[in-house]
Amino acid sequence: MSTGSLKNNDKAKKLCISLVPIFNHLNHEEQVEVASTSMSQSYDKKDLIFQAGNPSEYLYIVHKGKVRNYNLSESGKEQLIRILEPGDFMGELAVFTDEWLTSFAEAIEPTEICAIHQSNLQQLLQEKPAIAFKILAESSKRLKDAEKTIERLSSQDVEKRLSSYLLEEAEKGTSSQITLPMSKKDLASYLGTTQETLSRRLAGFADKGLVRQTGQRKINITDWEALRNIAE
Repeated sequence: MSTGSLKNNDKAKKLCISLVPIFNHLNHEEQVEVASTSMSQSYDKKDLIFQAGNPSEYLYIVHKGKVRNYNLSESGKEQLIRILEPGDFMGELAVFTDEWLTSFAEAIEPTEICAIHQSNLQQLLQEKPAIAFKILAESSKRLKDAEKTIERLSSQDVEKRLSSYLLEEAEKGTSSQITLPMSKKDLASYLGTTQETLSRRLAGFADKGLVRQTGQRKINITDWEALRNIAE
């Protein structure tokens, strides 16, 4: 694991485990048992939690804070994969393979991580196979999201990518108000464009009355139909 201050806080580890959908179906005693096999580690903003080339040895669970998971091309260009928040996990390859990690994970803000070693995790899955099915279900969802992202990057221009993303985020909630889960710099990376181009496209949407920017990360969709027409 990367650098960070190792903690042995049983209460924090139990809270961490209870946040994760793959474990929250377990009863209290079972969650305590899982927590006892985990390690808690703290990271400052911009600390690397893991990097490409590290062995895939741990399942990492975000307890507090936020984490950027991204790839780097041979030319050094960054491609954001996802932003992880409390309850999200990464490094699930450790469950099934001995592959090396191919991506990077960086703390966006002060962050606490619970990590379960591969050997403990595999023993846990033998005793409670339902957890493996939950991990597979989440991995399948991520694969579907990744395929959607690849299709978006290869076949859509920036306006289509941005409009599709805004509609998807809005449809997750119950109103037209969106709070971006990442900085505009990270959103630009996620959409495969530059921050300057992203800002211009958002400004263009606002000028046309499609959206209204109400804060640094807050966007209100004001014309759903026109935005859908762009996304199609």
